Amino acid sequence: MLTAITSEGRVWLKAPGPATVFEVRLYSVLSELVPERVLAPIAIDTDRGWLPLPDGGTTLRESGPDPTTGMLAALPRYGELQRKLAAHVDSLLATGVADMRAEATAERFDQAVAAVRRRPHDTGAVAAIIARRAEVAERADRLARAYVAPSLDHNDLHPGNVFVAGGRTVFYDWGDSVVAHPFASMLVAVRVMRDSYGADDRTVTRLRDSYLEAFSDLAPHRELVEQLDTACWVAHVARTLVWERALGTMDDPGDWAAAPLHTLSGLIADNWLKV
Repeated sequence: MLTAITSEGRVWLKAPGPATVFEVRLYSVLSELVPERVLAPIAIDTDRGWLPLPDGGTTLRESGPDPTTGMLAALPRYGELQRKLAAHVDSLLATGVADMRAEATAERFDQAVAAVRRRPHDTGAVAAIIARRAEVAERADRLARAYVAPSLDHNDLHPGNVFVAGGRTVFYDWGDSVVAHPFASMLVAVRVMRDSYGADDRTVTRLRDSYLEAFSDLAPHRELVEQLDTACWVAHVARTLVWERALGTMDDPGDWAAAPLHTLSGLIADNWLKV
């Protein structure tokens, strides 16, 4: 990222690496379909993989010590964005966004296991994960038959990637995004609020329910909650592969090298939040 002050204010130049250069092309789709929810690109240079963007202002993370109120307001807007994009999955995939839809989960699971095996790992943990393969496939099949259509999953949705300025909520940094069940987005969003900001069970429930407001016309609340729990559990597979992609860009990942196995171990936890 480079930044400069211009006559129009501060601007930023994002130049993603080869593994995430799809983000530049993705902005073409987002700025057309959901312009109110993303920063308006100054230009989109797909040849060089450059994305100049205006300054977004203050993120929820920067706005104060507790971003809970801001996230409660932002999550329904994010859900609305996903619903708008659900009808354009082919366009999203054409930009190079990874396909993590339920139908691809069995193959992605095998890829995730192979990825963690390439790094130093606990063989017992990997064996326990492999033993869950049939359950992963069964739950993914359940999602494939669900009434909530696949859409864009930001895959790193947290207060640092949400701008709120002038009454407008804008979501930023789509370089980890995948196409998946939309509810999978809550894996990171809720976990960050719990781990980084101390959200208790009541707050976690409020965050979850605020997000589900955007889907409340599709099914009874209880069924939406069940589907969200399933989607977040299965989402450990996609999140593992996103981590592996990120580590591939690092000369020395250090402690981050354990992140793929730690993430995939969510499949053997009692609860998708308890990892």
